[in-house]
Amino acid sequence: MTILIDEKTRIIVQGFTGKIGTFHAQEMIDYGSNVVGGVTPGKGGQTHLGLPVFNTVREAVQQVGAEASIVFVPPAFAADSIMEAADAGIKYCVSITDGIPTQDMMTVKNFLRRFPREERMMLTGPNCAGTISPGRSMLGIMPGHIYTRGNVGVVGRSGTLGYEAADQMRLLGIGISTSVGIGGDPIIGSSHLDVLVKLEADPETKVALMIGEIGGPMEVDAGIFFKENMTKPLVAYIAGLTAPEGRRMGHAGAIISSAGESAAEKVATLKELGVTICPTPSLMGQTVAEVMAKM
Repeated sequence: MTILIDEKTRIIVQGFTGKIGTFHAQEMIDYGSNVVGGVTPGKGGQTHLGLPVFNTVREAVQQVGAEASIVFVPPAFAADSIMEAADAGIKYCVSITDGIPTQDMMTVKNFLRRFPREERMMLTGPNCAGTISPGRSMLGIMPGHIYTRGNVGVVGRSGTLGYEAADQMRLLGIGISTSVGIGGDPIIGSSHLDVLVKLEADPETKVALMIGEIGGPMEVDAGIFFKENMTKPLVAYIAGLTAPEGRRMGHAGAIISSAGESAAEKVATLKELGVTICPTPSLMGQTVAEVMAKM
């Protein structure tokens, strides 16, 4: 069992015929993902990469049963694409696009709240690497060959740190059930906690790895959920121990703006909650291995 996607999930690519959409759509197809078509307004009826192109997401849902989408649409139009996916009945959407205006993402969040919770589309991103269930399906831009199938669930704001963790674990003979990039922007569709809820419910996942950074309360919220609800070990790495207050570090959302948002404060709080802390990024795989050895 996996979370969010598997080999049967019917995927469409929004921004399908563009240069970036084409490249990553082919990568996902080559990986084995069940890509069933794509959307580019004005190019409906054409064939691209051997798959149908639709003018709208609703057409893709109706004609090929699309369930999940990945957005490679320029920032100015990406919010509309995400809301179009939700309105058409897509269950899970990954927004790769970086640089979506904050006000646009506020509109997206408010739009999604109009739907009953059980019918609401789950969104990860924007500015994320996507989601992969190794050996089954890839809905993202990660290098699929470094992920091996196993029992560790990964959730992180940083795509590249997610890659690093996957490769470290691979070299140690440890596999991943599902890895989810939630994105580094100030306003994103899903939090660490949202993904941990699903990993806790997944029988294939035995350990969870959370990759966080400075800024915002998400990691601590996830730690509270772990202490109160999780039966599985949680390992965490928090980036930004040397980040100065008030300066953005890499991601738009990585900025210390209030008490409790620094890496040191988050690490201290997570330790108190019983989370196993990885001290440096080079030890993510080793820390997970040590936790698994004690199970």
